[in-house]
Amino acid sequence: MTGRMTLPDEAMFKTILTEADVTRFKISGYFEGQLIGTWDSGTRANDATWHLRFDPAGMTFLTGGRFASFASQGWNANGNADNCGSPGFGFNSGDFSQDICLNGDYVEGSSIDPNTPLVATLDPVTPDCRNTAAVSKEFNSNSDKTNHNH
Repeated sequence: MTGRMTLPDEAMFKTILTEADVTRFKISGYFEGQLIGTWDSGTRANDATWHLRFDPAGMTFLTGGRFASFASQGWNANGNADNCGSPGFGFNSGDFSQDICLNGDYVEGSSIDPNTPLVATLDPVTPDCRNTAAVSKEFNSNSDKTNHNH
């Protein structure tokens, strides 16, 4: 699963961010390299599950806690991961596992340990979760410094 989150700059100074701090959020799910579904908070249904807890200092989404608590996530998927709509895609984490919902059904084979870190990066990633940031050197002829772009 990959995603994108947009929020005001000042929100990054909060201790914990919630769905109320996020201005745009989109996830895309993949299986064996193929896109299986997406969800976008900007087009979510009024009754869609939308629960987010993010630690900007650690760049991590909090996981491993009881569903809809301080350390859990619900992105178009409730605690049973069975309410993402059909067609639909969603993700949740709670104290039992982290898993996905696909077309209104819990996908049992998607469950992983609830304490598995769910990290964010400022750089884009590929569907197989590899970082796509280019690393290069530029020589600035006006100085002796080398700029490193990451």
